Amino acid sequence: MNDPVTTDRKETLERRLITIASGKGGVGKTWVSVSLAHALSHAGKKVLLFDGDLGLANVDIQLGMMPDKDLGQVITKDAAMADIITPFKDTAGAGFDVLPGKSGSGALGSLSKETLVGMRSDLTRLADNYDHVLLDLAAGIDPSVTTLSKHKGRVLVVMTADPTSLTDAYAFIKVTHMRNPTADISIVVNNVASKKEGEKAFAAIKRACEGFLKISPPLSGIIKNDPKVVDAIRSQVPLLIRHPQSEAATDIKALAAAITGR
Repeated sequence: MNDPVTTDRKETLERRLITIASGKGGVGKTWVSVSLAHALSHAGKKVLLFDGDLGLANVDIQLGMMPDKDLGQVITKDAAMADIITPFKDTAGAGFDVLPGKSGSGALGSLSKETLVGMRSDLTRLADNYDHVLLDLAAGIDPSVTTLSKHKGRVLVVMTADPTSLTDAYAFIKVTHMRNPTADISIVVNNVASKKEGEKAFAAIKRACEGFLKISPPLSGIIKNDPKVVDAIRSQVPLLIRHPQSEAATDIKALAAAITGR
C-alpha cells in the first residue's frame, strides 16, 4: 500500500511539471519551450527546462550553450540528472536551469519504459527546487513522449493553423486522454498571421475534441508569426533578449502570465 503522505507529496510536485508537446514537428515547439521558460523566469519564477526530445535535442543550440554534460551521461548512469543541470543567465541577470538533451543519438529514442518512468520520477523529485519544470518532448506519440507526459501537471499542445498540424494535434490529445483521462491538456496556437486565425484554429481543434473525445481543452495562448523569431533562433539568442518588444515576445509573456495565473 502506498504511503498517503508520500503520494500526496508526489502529486503536489507533479503539478509543477509542464509538458510541451506537439502532434507533428515544425510547429515551433522547442522555441515555445525555451521562450516560455525565459518568460517565466522574468516573472520571478524558478524554472527548469528539460530537453526531452530524445535523440534530436536542440534546446542548447537555441540558447547558444555548450554544456559539459547531457542526458547521455544520465542514460549510461555516469551521472545523476541533478549533475547535468546547466544554468542559463541573460544579460539582465534573469535565467533558468537546463537539463541538456543528447543530440544525434537514436538509441535514446528507444529507451525502456522502466527507464522513462525513472526519468519522470527524477524530474518530479527535482521539481521540489523549482516553481515550474518544463518538459520539451519530441513531436508525435511515441512511447517516450506518452510515458514522460503521464503526470499530474499540465500538458501544453503546440499546433499551428495548418490542417495537418490540427489533425496531428488531435491524435496526440486522443492518445494522451486515453492513457491519462484526467490529463490537464490545453492548447497553444503558434505562428499564425493574426489572433483571429489563431482563434479559428483553436475552435476547430476544440470542436473535434468535444465531438469525439467529450473533452474541451482550453486555449492557453496564441503566438503570432513574427520574423524576429527566426532572427533570434539564427542568432542563438532568446527572443526576450534580442527582441524584447517584438509582437511574439508580447505573446509569449501573455502565455507565461496565463500559466502563472496573473
